[in-house]
Amino acid sequence: MSVRQSLLAILNQGPCYGYQLRSEFDRRTGSTWPINVGQIYNTLDRLERDGLVQKADIDADGQNYYEITDAGRTEVTNWLGSPVVRAASARDELAIKLAIAVTLPGVDITHVIQVQRNSTLKTLQELTRTKNATDNPESSEELAWLLVVDSMIFAAEAEVRWLDHSETRLARAVAAGVAGPIPLSTEVPKRGRPAKVSAAEAAHE
Repeated sequence: MSVRQSLLAILNQGPCYGYQLRSEFDRRTGSTWPINVGQIYNTLDRLERDGLVQKADIDADGQNYYEITDAGRTEVTNWLGSPVVRAASARDELAIKLAIAVTLPGVDITHVIQVQRNSTLKTLQELTRTKNATDNPESSEELAWLLVVDSMIFAAEAEVRWLDHSETRLARAVAAGVAGPIPLSTEVPKRGRPAKVSAAEAAHE
């Protein structure tokens, strides 16, 4: 999630101060990703440093408003017109958990999968009930919130499918005799570099 570009896009509608930006962000995303005021002001400081926003007026209550610059407007246009690139190397906590668990002795990996599936299904049911309660939006705010909920529902459904697939793959591996714990290596890794290097890295050494 890009807090930076999201705040810029909101500021493109008009000057705001920190608490107002947080309120607007929450209102437009259904409070799905709460962010604190400290994070808002840290982001504003970086945006100001990069010439994308600038301080504007201070109101009677001492609130310092920020306004977007021309460079900031260009940044918003580029953000809205570009795809979100999901890094292939992004670390998924659940995938790593299963990957480690399947290599450990005495771990019932099937139980680990079932526990996660039950939790994900419960989340999916709660999200679906929430969506069904407001499935016909009557405002832009409700529509924005529903888009976020839809995304979470699809992600949960995908996770359940992946868990089912993982359980099937595990059963095949056990049947083929290729599943089992991996003992600690007795080889001492060299300090300052990985224990193994890729072929491309080795070719340059």
